[in-house]
Amino acid sequence: MHLPAALLLLLLLHSAESGRAARHYGARGHPWGGGKVRRQAQECKEYIEAGEKYLDCQDQQLTTVMQDWPTDIQHLLLARNKFQVLRDNMFSQFTRLKSLDLQQNDISMLEDGAFAGLTQLTTLLLQHNGLRTASEEMLLPMHRLSYLRVYDNPWNCDCALDSLVRTMQLPSNRNLGNYAKCAEPLSMRGYKMRKINVELLCAPDRDGEVPSRPQIKVKPEVTSICRTYLFPKPLLDCSSKDLNHVPSGLPSDIVKMDLSGNNIKHLKPQQFLMSKDLKLLNLSSNSLQHIDTAAFAGLLYLRELDLSNNSLHNFQYGVLEDLYFLRKLSLGNNPWICDYNIHYLIYWLKHHPGVQYSGLTCAEPDEFRGWRVEDYVKTYNGECPKDRQTGGIDVGWAGLGGTDTDNEAQEVMGD
Repeated sequence: MHLPAALLLLLLLHSAESGRAARHYGARGHPWGGGKVRRQAQECKEYIEAGEKYLDCQDQQLTTVMQDWPTDIQHLLLARNKFQVLRDNMFSQFTRLKSLDLQQNDISMLEDGAFAGLTQLTTLLLQHNGLRTASEEMLLPMHRLSYLRVYDNPWNCDCALDSLVRTMQLPSNRNLGNYAKCAEPLSMRGYKMRKINVELLCAPDRDGEVPSRPQIKVKPEVTSICRTYLFPKPLLDCSSKDLNHVPSGLPSDIVKMDLSGNNIKHLKPQQFLMSKDLKLLNLSSNSLQHIDTAAFAGLLYLRELDLSNNSLHNFQYGVLEDLYFLRKLSLGNNPWICDYNIHYLIYWLKHHPGVQYSGLTCAEPDEFRGWRVEDYVKTYNGECPKDRQTGGIDVGWAGLGGTDTDNEAQEVMGD
């Protein structure tokens, strides 16, 4: 009786050890262990996109990295956690890392060797933290770093910051530290670190203060309102921010921009002029009523435009002329008025057959409510006597087809 009991006890112990080993890796192979912080790591998502490995540990209340995370990851997302101090060699095991996202933490201190071992890193995001000072030393291990964001930190622009500012201002480092500004001393508050005169950082006046310079009025930038995400594609998220206008200072390297859910009623000319790389623009749910000609100037590569759920009646002539490569246009849930002014939109769509569009339904007048706008345009001249139509030619477009003469006639109408 004693032998079977002993065997049973051994089996139970073995089962318990196996259970602990199984919990060490989650259902998707994500490692975690005991302790309060480690249990939260079970929410990390490991995935592969475009052949590269990501570990997404955002919003996990983490204060440090886990030593049993996979070391072959190439992109580590740690935004909106509770990191406060980045210690020496904190990320040294992630030797294949290409991007590190630490924005929106509580980071107030960087040790010089915090990024040691990250020789492959090209992108480092440290915006929206509590950094006041740092030195060039922290950048030295990252030989390939080409993209550094450190704005919205309370930088103290004194002599301790001299080496970092000089590095940022090198012509070859044009994407290091964009938008970052001094918070202290008072005489330099609001000045961009990439533009500041570095000779003033270590040149105190008689009272030990940095010589004051005339203050300039600095407009609020989009970086203080919106969130920026770089992976998998650069995205500027300004959705649901109670904006009544397109924010100024739009980054030039953004591929996707989300301005939905705001209160932007009017698009003025050239507001997106600097966003030359933009491919997707979402302006849905804005109560948008009017779009000026040249509002989309500069958006040469825009592929998708969402204008749904607004208050648009028609498009002013020329509004769409800058969108050479547009492929998708969402127009649903707008009160389109089917009268003479709607013709420009149909005319433009006819000459851009590669554009997929949706949502063009007449809301007014009552006699055409519910009609497709294209069907309304076909019948616009349907009741006119033939001898009153231009040159005796029917200028209605069957299925948006039409002849060259039709096109010329309609273009004149549009003008």
